[in-house]
Amino acid sequence: MNFQQLRIVRETVRQHFNLTEAANALFTSQSGASKHIRDLEDELGIALFERRGKRILGLTPAGGVLIETVERILLDAENLKRSAHQLANQDQGRLAIATTHTQARYALPGIITRFKQRFPNVHLELHQCSPAEIVSLLKVGSVDIGIATESVNAEDSPFVCFPFHHWHHAVVVPEGHPLTQVSPLTLADIADYPIVTYHHGFTGRTRVDQAFSAAGLTPDVVLTALDADVIKTYVELGLGIGVIASLAYTPGRDSGLELLASDTLFPRNTTYLALRRGHFLRSFAYEFLQLCSSQLSAETVQQALNAR
Repeated sequence: MNFQQLRIVRETVRQHFNLTEAANALFTSQSGASKHIRDLEDELGIALFERRGKRILGLTPAGGVLIETVERILLDAENLKRSAHQLANQDQGRLAIATTHTQARYALPGIITRFKQRFPNVHLELHQCSPAEIVSLLKVGSVDIGIATESVNAEDSPFVCFPFHHWHHAVVVPEGHPLTQVSPLTLADIADYPIVTYHHGFTGRTRVDQAFSAAGLTPDVVLTALDADVIKTYVELGLGIGVIASLAYTPGRDSGLELLASDTLFPRNTTYLALRRGHFLRSFAYEFLQLCSSQLSAETVQQALNAR
């Protein structure tokens, strides 16, 4: 048994049992990958994969049980390498973070600036993704930390999550818009105008829809986008009023727009810092987490990761 055999088994599952794609991903030949799998099955005395001729159809029941062990062995091996590297290079390395545009653009700049001042030799990778993509990257260990409002803290989430910050949606309108004269603002007032807001599944859009639905209103959403910058652009062009994360409004930069007081109209949202159990974190990753929240000491995070 060797690590290459285990990597091929894992990659075959990741590539939806396409052995050619698995071999390509690991820079080996299909015939070589097939032989590695056969050798491992012979050594274990069981079949890991269901087959039809030379084609792999899926995992056998035994394979479905053992793939978790394969994943754990490879993860432990990677953690061993990272631990050794950390001992040799305490303030060097790579920190990979997956987050949404809103967090990358508005919540993280100050934190990342302070982090880079403290760890100038750490290569920081910032992946801007959808919430679903963040979950996928965390699951396979491609990133160290995920930051998102949706998906990562679901009931069936395999991650340890910590609150990062709370925020509300807000309404932005062009300067001089009639809604600037309405006080107090209501959801019914907003629903009288075409709305530009986030795509479904992004930046708390579900909670915006829930607020209107609870009020018995059907808003006229004329355009959706992935990020607030696009939304604000089309609001400035007069396409409609915008519903965005309040932190995405900057008075000086958004000089052609006005932010309306609307915190009480929409539910509070929480953005989370998500970590995969078993994923090794370098010391500077704990420092990054503490910059995000002063309550997240290395000990606190480690206790949560080790808790069952």
